Amino acid sequence: MSGMDMSMDHHNMDDQMDMPMGDHGMMHMGNLRRKFWISLVLTLPIIVMTPMMGLKLPFQVTFWGSDWLVAIIGTILFIYGGSPFFSGAKAELKERKPAMMSLIAMGISVAYIYSIYAVIANDLFHVRPMVTNFFWELATLIVIMLLGHRIEMNAVMNAGSAVDSLAKLLPDVAHKVVDGQLQDVKVADLVEGDQVSVRAGEQIPADGVLIKGSTSVNEAMVTGESKQVTKQADDSVIGGAINGDGTFEMRVTGTGASGYLAQVANLVTNAQQSKSQQENMADRVAGTLFYAALSVAIVAFVTWLVVGNLPLALSVAVTVLVIACPHALGLAIPLVVARSTSIAARNGLLIRNRDALERVKTLKFALMDKTGTLTEGDFKVNAVGSYDDQRSEDQVLALLAGLESGSSHPLAVGILRAAKAQNVTPATINDVTQITGAGLSGTWQGQSIQLVSAAYLTKQQITFDQQQFDSLASAGNSVSYLTINGQLAGYVAQGDELKPAAQELIATLKQQNITPVMLTGDNQQTAAKVAAQLGIEELHAQLLPEDKEKYVREYQQRGAVMMIGDGVNDAPSLARAEVGIAIGSGTDVAIDSADVVLVRSDPHDVVEFLELARKTTGKMTQNLWWGAGYNILAIPLAAGILAPLGFMLDPMVGAILMSLSTVIVAINAMTLNIKQPMENQA
Repeated sequence: MSGMDMSMDHHNMDDQMDMPMGDHGMMHMGNLRRKFWISLVLTLPIIVMTPMMGLKLPFQVTFWGSDWLVAIIGTILFIYGGSPFFSGAKAELKERKPAMMSLIAMGISVAYIYSIYAVIANDLFHVRPMVTNFFWELATLIVIMLLGHRIEMNAVMNAGSAVDSLAKLLPDVAHKVVDGQLQDVKVADLVEGDQVSVRAGEQIPADGVLIKGSTSVNEAMVTGESKQVTKQADDSVIGGAINGDGTFEMRVTGTGASGYLAQVANLVTNAQQSKSQQENMADRVAGTLFYAALSVAIVAFVTWLVVGNLPLALSVAVTVLVIACPHALGLAIPLVVARSTSIAARNGLLIRNRDALERVKTLKFALMDKTGTLTEGDFKVNAVGSYDDQRSEDQVLALLAGLESGSSHPLAVGILRAAKAQNVTPATINDVTQITGAGLSGTWQGQSIQLVSAAYLTKQQITFDQQQFDSLASAGNSVSYLTINGQLAGYVAQGDELKPAAQELIATLKQQNITPVMLTGDNQQTAAKVAAQLGIEELHAQLLPEDKEKYVREYQQRGAVMMIGDGVNDAPSLARAEVGIAIGSGTDVAIDSADVVLVRSDPHDVVEFLELARKTTGKMTQNLWWGAGYNILAIPLAAGILAPLGFMLDPMVGAILMSLSTVIVAINAMTLNIKQPMENQA
């Protein structure tokens, strides 16, 4: 909702709600749900007993004293339901930036004051005003504006329903291991460090790490990956995933707020808290209407006072101000947001910052990581070699596995998998540390040992077989080198495969005149092969994380940039880019750095995001025009601009136009969809 965004705890949504007034400071709304429902209850008798801008509807009834009853109910509604708008208007006017809240406050104030005057004039002094009263407009505007906020709250709740459905996958009971015995306990009572047994076919009760046994896990309901994922000792598992036919024991690493599902829930909540450019546009439209309506009303009052009389001038001026009430404009953005959020969140597309939706239309470049983004990140060891006749290939592999034993990097996983397949026991390596952007180092039998890239060897002026490297790299391998005390000891070549949807992503970017650019820490030859397969013409290889961020800044000199990465090494780039998309589910860095997080590690979801973003911003713009269009047409007509031609806008016609514009805005928002609905992409 323009002018007022929401900030709420996902689990305390019904208790209270603080609503930031954009740049206007904070306004405490108390219990918005209660305020909306009480206002709705107060509105119903007003609708039944009072006409809509003089238009008496078939279901309306009046009786002796009904005008005074409506006035009493209207006063309560004006004070109670209108209080947030007065607070917002006060903040806007204090900053000299009248916008939506000022427009609403002006509309309901004029409607209320005139209506009280009309009731007193008619019942006590028997002077019948041109328009009976505007209590109908007062009540409906307050309720519709509160409804706009409720719709946004529901957008949070509906988006959170995807999380809720995952939470329901968690079993009620977990098999906790206590002193070697199994005890059934409530999942809610598990804490980090607990040891839990998971039987075949059961759902995993919490995030954890395998400590005994092996199995295959179906994580489709959590990550969107339909294939079975093999899990062995030290592998992590996600609460809610379905265990295969193996039995294993795990150590709980995440429950409650620290669990994967809680992180996703936090993302969904945060997605509603950022104020988008389109909402700022709605504020600007409302601000313009505020000045326009006030100016036109003053001019109309003076004009009709000169050519007519005071009652006529007052009625025209009040009608202008009441017609300016932004019923449709107030629903223009929330309805689209609700629909868009619903489409996205049900399918694991989590938009942390709605500004990203508007920025898509300005994008010129899409910079993307290679491993895990365009490729599977599932490396297979294709070659292992030794440069020492006294050391076998298995001994080299043992040293490699020893260095990588504590890492979850895709290259490390490939090496450890190869060592296990060949029954090679990892060597004991001490003091393992990371060489930023280059590899790992450690101590083995008192000697310094490293696993590094070819670029690192070049930088350290360590010679290696360039021809062999070119041959391995040109075949699509990532090549790493083992050194002992600064001397080459061996090498490992690992290959990766393209993700099925990578080609589709690149083709879509080109169709939308967005230039794809590959940024990778891998070697030039491997990067070039992948780029050629995908049709990427611009690539930069052998990069450190800070190098990627530098390239983002350089490309930003030429146009808006979208960065697509894994949310770990790409964090600085994701934060720097106009649109940062993290491919990979639930990592802390993704939460902190990206505008959009794709729960499924599938490039196809980037395609869906681009289409959804363009459709969403299109619908927002259309709705703003529909909402403002009514006012642009009705305000001058209500002021009597065509009076010299014998035409004055009847308030009843204005009421019909107002209702029609609101209906059109609602229908237009609900028609938001995409060519290939994301609901079918699960």
